[in-house]
Amino acid sequence: MLFKPSSLTVLLGIISLALFALGVASMVFVLARNPPGVPPRLGARGLRRAQALAEGGLFGTIEPLMRVTAGWISHFPMPDRRRALDEQLVHAGDWLGLTADEYIALTLLSGTFFTVFGLSLITVFELPSVFAFFFSGLGLVIPYMRLTGEVARRFKEVNRSLPTAIDLAALCMGAGLDFPGALRQFVDKAASKTDTLVQEFGRILQELELGRTRRQALENFAERCPTDAVRDFVGAVVQAEEKGNPLAQVLRIQAGMLRMRRSIMAEENAARAAVMMMGPLMLIFCAIIMILLGPFIVNSMGKGL
Repeated sequence: MLFKPSSLTVLLGIISLALFALGVASMVFVLARNPPGVPPRLGARGLRRAQALAEGGLFGTIEPLMRVTAGWISHFPMPDRRRALDEQLVHAGDWLGLTADEYIALTLLSGTFFTVFGLSLITVFELPSVFAFFFSGLGLVIPYMRLTGEVARRFKEVNRSLPTAIDLAALCMGAGLDFPGALRQFVDKAASKTDTLVQEFGRILQELELGRTRRQALENFAERCPTDAVRDFVGAVVQAEEKGNPLAQVLRIQAGMLRMRRSIMAEENAARAAVMMMGPLMLIFCAIIMILLGPFIVNSMGKGL
């Protein structure tokens, strides 16, 4: 018995729908069986994760979903991207204790949330559909902005506090302490334990207690905060240790050089700011001229008419 064209079309549609449902069910089954990402529990990254979860807030709410998404992302082969993200997270002080896959998952979740939020606003207020792309881009960019902002904040704090810390270390060494003892005095007597440089010096001391050499601990510090000031400080200490130079005197010279460099950078920024202010000042001057001459121009035009 032959099928009618309409019956054959309906049968093909049913088969296609069944195959599609089977594919979706298989994908959901595979994703459901995939284990979530294992959160870091040891080291500085594990400590940052525990602190972020203890604070609660939005991160504590989305953390389980983020780990599940990170488990799916871990199957994608992108070692170079993971290496670059992991290095950036280290520069940010292991921000929120995230791994590279978890950071990608957080970015995707943020983009999805803002996309849904944007579509809701477009539906309610009848906005143009192009706003959906704006909200999607905003959601994808926010985690990157937070990460880069944390990196810039840490680098700025280290560069600002390092000359004073070097002076205090040189003073302690002049009083008879060795280099680790001087760092310990700075860490123990610090007013704020959350200061970036205090945490980094504390990590250097922990690495020394675990058996690493002074050079390895300092080079790790330079990798976590790769600024010019930190690299100069680490290079000076390592070179003084290799050549047997008096470390206290080297530290005093290094602190003076860092202060001189910071003053030079401040002068350069001040000179650059003066040039950059010319544009806004010209706009303000034009606005003042328009406010003063506007009534006269309007009156003249009215009399002419």
